[in-house]
Amino acid sequence: MKDFLLFRRMIAPITIQILFWLGALGSIGAGAVLAINSRQESAKLLGAGAIVLGPLAVRLLCEILILFFRMNETLTDIKRASPRTP
Repeated sequence: MKDFLLFRRMIAPITIQILFWLGALGSIGAGAVLAINSRQESAKLLGAGAIVLGPLAVRLLCEILILFFRMNETLTDIKRASPRTP
């Protein structure tokens, strides 16, 4: 709890994972609605593309965001493991 209050423990990676699942479900749902309710063949293909590519795009964006936090954790581990010189 102390690390959380002193901002040593990040909650953003957990939040980003939640946003990923919401975005993936949202893109699948929007693609399904578009594919089912459209009368034009091109709109149906666009809906099918959103079902397949939507979660992939959301995943890539979330991975880029999480990458910064992983780098921060790795640098913190290196800092803790390195000997301190005066």
